Amino acid sequence: MSKPEAAATAEVQEPDGKIRSSSPRHIRVVGVLTEDEEAQGAFKTMDLNRVINLLEETDKDDLEEKQLNSVKKLVQCYQNGLPLRDLAQIFKILNLCAEKIENQPHFIESAFNILKLCGLPFLKKKISDEITYAEDTANSIALLGELMKIPNSELRIQICKCIIDFYHAEPPKKHITGYQQANSSYKIKMAEVSGLAKTMVESLTLLENQLVEKLWVLKALQHLSTSEVNCTLMMKAQAAREICAHLNDPDPSGQLLFRSSEILWNLLEKSPKEETIQQLSNLECLLALKEVFKNLFMRGFSHYDCQLRNDILVITTIIAQNPGTPMIECGFTRDLILFATFTEVKSQNPLVKGLKLSNSYEDFELKKLLFNIIVILCKDLPTIQLLIDGKVILALFTYVKKPEKHKIMEWSAAQYEELQLHAIATLSSVAPLLTEEYMLCQGNARVLAFLEWCESEDSLFSHGNSFHGTGGRGSKFAQMRYSLRLLRAMVYTEDETINNDLCEKGTIQQLIGVFKNTISKSNDKEEAIVLEIQSDILLILSGLCEHHIPRKEIFGTEGVDIILHVMKTDPTKLQIGLGYNVLLLSTLDSIWCCILGCYASEDYFLEKEGIFLLLDLLAGFSDGKA
Repeated sequence: MSKPEAAATAEVQEPDGKIRSSSPRHIRVVGVLTEDEEAQGAFKTMDLNRVINLLEETDKDDLEEKQLNSVKKLVQCYQNGLPLRDLAQIFKILNLCAEKIENQPHFIESAFNILKLCGLPFLKKKISDEITYAEDTANSIALLGELMKIPNSELRIQICKCIIDFYHAEPPKKHITGYQQANSSYKIKMAEVSGLAKTMVESLTLLENQLVEKLWVLKALQHLSTSEVNCTLMMKAQAAREICAHLNDPDPSGQLLFRSSEILWNLLEKSPKEETIQQLSNLECLLALKEVFKNLFMRGFSHYDCQLRNDILVITTIIAQNPGTPMIECGFTRDLILFATFTEVKSQNPLVKGLKLSNSYEDFELKKLLFNIIVILCKDLPTIQLLIDGKVILALFTYVKKPEKHKIMEWSAAQYEELQLHAIATLSSVAPLLTEEYMLCQGNARVLAFLEWCESEDSLFSHGNSFHGTGGRGSKFAQMRYSLRLLRAMVYTEDETINNDLCEKGTIQQLIGVFKNTISKSNDKEEAIVLEIQSDILLILSGLCEHHIPRKEIFGTEGVDIILHVMKTDPTKLQIGLGYNVLLLSTLDSIWCCILGCYASEDYFLEKEGIFLLLDLLAGFSDGKA
């Protein structure tokens, strides 16, 4: 006799102590040998096929009572867990109960009790059961999503609880004789295979006026969206758009906004980012985000509200990077500019009347995020007029100055330094688009004065603990680096009004002096940042002097000396990756732009054997040293 046949005809001892042969049919039955074993958690005998047949009958008296009793016995039998081998039949019974609910409301309780079983551990008799019954398990879990169509609040909430329980696996209440718990991740994997996440998103459309049920669905989706597979499935059901559009729906508990924003985060991180952004880049979603952010900005004072406000702003920033996003049309751009500048430029707008930022971590992060989104928004040319109206250049320039002593500041020293660097970096992106505003704010004078302070002996304990402050700890090199980046950006606009003003203010001589000072003050720890500063100085000088003989004459022998200094660099340093190669290229550019065409500078360059240094560099390139 084969092993399957032997298993099908095995003798089983019933609870009354008598030995009987089990049915030769393929019926899932589990025997209980003794009362002691029953106490340990062994299954009672359960003929699932009989329950299914009974539920499918329709033409007998007192049938409903018998059917309900049979389901009660099933629930009692499986109160410690569901064997994978029985799962398909149990879910068929669940489906039969669900189909009867419309005409026989008593079956609501039966379906509810079976659903509660679904939150229990899945049990396997053999190690191979997880593979053998994988399809049955996935099909069974898929049914949970379909059952969300039943218009019953208790059932819907219980389905959500079952799904949440997938992610909080607990051991069986009792040890089940002959069984062990399936892997804790098994339900989660089968949920992915089943497509449950997609049907749960689709169920949201059924719950627009059912807040409690909707919150449970969002909680379930919050768990499901921790998986890339599920996020991809959710996106097929337009999850990002559906959830974002309802961010501002009434909800006294605040859970809707919290859970929705968490799901949106997961979708942005774990599903195709472009697709998610595309779903969010519409007027409906942006209006919802705008209202949520505005409410949190104006009326959110708790630590939690401020964190949520910042999360919404980050999501908005990601969306704003998508060309064609209607940020201006929905009025969001104007509000963001106002919120970014109201502490620096006083406004009578009622949105910010009486508002004040603290030096808390959340408000500090908010300020940086607002600077950051301005950089992104300015890439959309229609935003330019809004930036002018919002006096963005003036607001940013309030940071381009030396710290004022004895002034009560709303930020700590470390925070102010980071905001200062961030503001100058923002100006480098925005100011070239607003050259008239830049000149009206006397931008050149402000930057040059700030650069002069960067060179001064004034003590400054630079924290250098931010992205923008990298390499500048204990010095003013970080401030100098960002000031020069701003000057370089303005010179590269090739606006002669700006460049003439710079030259009239002695910028060429000042930059040569800055270069010389970096040579004498630099050390190994600051080598990389100093090389970047020197490269930017040469690029600015090249931009100013090209095609202008009088400016080349101002550059003169002092300028030639700094170029010669760079050309004498040890060729082996060009390979260490600190920025020597960039500095060398900037130097070659400045030879062309600042020396050639000015006879006095050319003669001095040749007199100092500059041509031989240049040939040595070219030889180094051809030999592969550089």
